[in-house]
Amino acid sequence: MELDALGDWQRTKYCGELRASDAESEVTLAGWVHRRRDLGNLIFLDVRDRAGIAQVVFNKEQSAAAHARADEVRPEYVVAVRGRVVLRQKPNPELPSGEVEVIGAELRLLNTAKTPPFQIEEEVTASEETRLRYRYLDLRRPRPKRNLVLRHKIVLEIRRALDELGFLEIETPMLTRSTPEGARDYLVPSRVHPGQFYALPQSPQIFKQILMIAGLDRYFQIVRCFRDEDLRADRQPEFTQLDLEMSFPTQDAIFGVIERVMERACAAAGIAVKGPFPRMEYREAIARYGSDKPDVRFGMELHDVTPHFAAGRETLRISGNVKAIAAPGAAAFSRKQLDELSERAKAAGAAGAFTMKVTADGVTSSLEKMLGAEALRKIADAAGAKPGDLVVAVTAKEQIPGTDAAALVAGQVRLYLAEKLNLVPKDEWKLLWITGFALFEWSDSEKRVVSAQHPFTGIVEEDLPKLEDPSDETRLSMRSKGYDLVLNGVELGSGSIRNHLEETQARVFRALGLTEEQQRARFGFFLDALTYGTPPHGGIALGLDRVAALLAGEKSIREVIAFAKTTAAQDLMAEAPSNVALGQLIELGIKIFPYLTEPKKCDACGGTMRIAFEEYFAEGAAGEAITWICPDKGQTFSARPEIAGKGKVEHRSPGSETWTTVKLFDRESDEPKPSR
Repeated sequence: MELDALGDWQRTKYCGELRASDAESEVTLAGWVHRRRDLGNLIFLDVRDRAGIAQVVFNKEQSAAAHARADEVRPEYVVAVRGRVVLRQKPNPELPSGEVEVIGAELRLLNTAKTPPFQIEEEVTASEETRLRYRYLDLRRPRPKRNLVLRHKIVLEIRRALDELGFLEIETPMLTRSTPEGARDYLVPSRVHPGQFYALPQSPQIFKQILMIAGLDRYFQIVRCFRDEDLRADRQPEFTQLDLEMSFPTQDAIFGVIERVMERACAAAGIAVKGPFPRMEYREAIARYGSDKPDVRFGMELHDVTPHFAAGRETLRISGNVKAIAAPGAAAFSRKQLDELSERAKAAGAAGAFTMKVTADGVTSSLEKMLGAEALRKIADAAGAKPGDLVVAVTAKEQIPGTDAAALVAGQVRLYLAEKLNLVPKDEWKLLWITGFALFEWSDSEKRVVSAQHPFTGIVEEDLPKLEDPSDETRLSMRSKGYDLVLNGVELGSGSIRNHLEETQARVFRALGLTEEQQRARFGFFLDALTYGTPPHGGIALGLDRVAALLAGEKSIREVIAFAKTTAAQDLMAEAPSNVALGQLIELGIKIFPYLTEPKKCDACGGTMRIAFEEYFAEGAAGEAITWICPDKGQTFSARPEIAGKGKVEHRSPGSETWTTVKLFDRESDEPKPSR
């Protein structure tokens, strides 16, 4: 098929922007063919671009050449159209441009397209894996495109708001030093300095504090960050933050800035919020909602009913507190629903989930024989239950030093019940500050006290003397100057007033078990900077991906990221991560064992083969060609990889996940080793 050049045609209007006011004007449109309808003398093309869809009509009697060209196009072909805008006889209310159509006079076919693996529509049935693999097609759909447009508007409003408040947008390094705190770093080897590595930043934390030391006073940045974390459902190895720092701030001042920013960001999504946002102490949030990021759009708060379980503590093996919630109208739950509730509670860490149905006649439960009717009534009263409600009481299987484990379990049960009972209003936006966090928390994996946020978080002055107390109980009682911003039960970001005194910062490092040598090795330049007149300072970092996802009404942040990675940290479209050429590794002084060549198709059976070098020395052909036999078809193959070393040829049959060794070789000599 012969294609046309765009030539000197210049688009004059986006397809989705056409309105009745454009009637009788001449326009040039460009985009993709969304849909084609052939009625003989009339061919209708729905042409789609970033702004939406416009209907173009080609009449054989009026424009024979353009009609003939329209007869050749198919969905997703790229076209440019010239014509006249007219009012439709029957407007299409489903399209913003539905009052008008374009009478096509000329059509240029700019490119063809293969049939896409899924329809370019608002909703698709294709798997997320397929969508990410063909992301360039997925982004043509209205929904992902709308999300990216909204994200752009949110970022633009954030920048405008902070500029008006006197903040400077300053970039910080992407290549920096590794500071092994928190998550694992992504490391970048240095060719110029063999054996040394840069790290991609997990956050600009130290650099933004140094900017305050440098006197820049108010800094912000829309910054990319990187964390090599274990795989989790809604995390990305690279993500975007709104990073912000201020000199000489009070907590109220920082809150005021972020409240102004969030008002503007929400307004970009058509959502009205107004500061100041409510505040809640961390311990109150845990006690009332069982979460440090409570969803306060609905009630069903937690209540301590521990004293009323005294008679059954030993039999029920209760080691900590017992927390109860009253689920409205859930007394009608079936046995199956109660079993599902119990399983969900156990998955959340409950040692037991005890239910009581409240009716007009009283409280019924299998616990009545053990606890007594009076105890059941007191539990129901304490939980604020009414007739028709279901009281759910839980206790934790394992206790966590420094917090109420039963409350954390009950908090997850609360969210589960709220979803099942449709208690969460979808059109409410509740922003909330959480303050009064602990300075340290217990790490179950490390079996020691660690920083609850990061080691640069400021300390409530009254608790400073406790830094030298070695007991875990004392350190877990220390309060920080940290705070979180929460929206509808989702943590948007964390911040704090920082340690600005070098002596205090060194004491925190010592409390965390860092020796003087370790402090100097990891943070020496920062500790030095603190000695040159550091002002009091503080800030916050908001997860921009999560802000955009919530305001767009999406459950996953992948829906608001142009090129997201899977939960396995893979870019399916770009096929990253991938192997690199051996020469690059040698240049960097890196050896990988085994070094695997890119898998290739076996021409005999349709399976896959690869070469695994278990030892290699340099690029450059050495020894004879490697020969092997396809185990499925018996056909002989050979290859001469430009790598000197020892290894094996591996084969994977069609439909199999197992690699089989079909040849061992040593390319230092001409004598290949026998197969095994």
